[in-house]
Amino acid sequence: MRDPERQQLEPEAGSMEAAVGSRLRLALCFLGVFTCYFYYGILQETITRGKYGEGEKQEKFTYALSLVFIQCLINAFFARLLIQFFEKGRVDRTQNWLYAACSLTYVGAMVSSNSALQFVNYPTQVLGKSCKPIPVMLLGVTLLRKRYPLAKYLCVLLIVSGVALFMYKPKGGASGDNHLFGYGELLLLLSLTLDGLTGVSQDHMRAHFQTGSNHMMLNINVWSTLMLGAGIVFTGELWEFLSFAERYPSILYNIMLFSLTSALGQTFIFMTVVYFGPLTCSIITTTRKFFTILASVILFANPISQLQWLGTILVFLGLGLDAKFGKTPKKTSH
Repeated sequence: MRDPERQQLEPEAGSMEAAVGSRLRLALCFLGVFTCYFYYGILQETITRGKYGEGEKQEKFTYALSLVFIQCLINAFFARLLIQFFEKGRVDRTQNWLYAACSLTYVGAMVSSNSALQFVNYPTQVLGKSCKPIPVMLLGVTLLRKRYPLAKYLCVLLIVSGVALFMYKPKGGASGDNHLFGYGELLLLLSLTLDGLTGVSQDHMRAHFQTGSNHMMLNINVWSTLMLGAGIVFTGELWEFLSFAERYPSILYNIMLFSLTSALGQTFIFMTVVYFGPLTCSIITTTRKFFTILASVILFANPISQLQWLGTILVFLGLGLDAKFGKTPKKTSH
């Protein structure tokens, strides 16, 4: 006959093991997302804002199409591996024209945000891209007739206020410039608008075809690779990029690492959503973005004023509150 005390301890031991396993998995997800995208940000700034050559022969990297082409190619390959090992039997019924349409906005958003780094520093780009919930919400209201809780509108107001403070350049400032929008800011605005359209397309695919994340990642990146491949050939950028890489071969190493960290980071994000939900994922990614800005200021000496720090804090406060309180309540079936 078994000891009653031992029988009581066995379930407790099992629950403790499960709790420890869950904490370890959360730590793995946090470190995976944080490390991959932290390094991704450093590599992106190194590639796009680095100086190549010396003196009068110094050059800048201006091949955004080629950079995004390699990134999409590796993302597609990585998604193919994930499907092969984890979702081999799953059938994807999403129509190809939807993937193609989504890819247009997806590519446009990435190319615009990378091109913006020719005109703005990296903290501005990261903060601008952090405003993605705004166009997603606005387009969701206008195109999909979605309804959002009051808390979400208040969070968006915080984000908009923070961005306005960050972008504002008072008269007589160090830059001698009082404009709000330049080429870089306009490219970021375009990127955000296209991000919103991408989000609407993805919501449509999930709602009508129950599209899986790995199939979505694969097909959108395959279509994007085809479009970008045609673009770099017809514009002649391919040959200019290859010539640039021949002069500075280290750029290929950085681009490969940049693309690998992007693909691996997406995998950790999907893992976080599956095991811990979108709220935990939002908290992790928001924390990562803040520390990426901090690292950019320290490592690349990007100056940020006190007013801009206040704007940064408001943006991330809005993002954090949105993750906690701004979720749309699920409809209950009767």
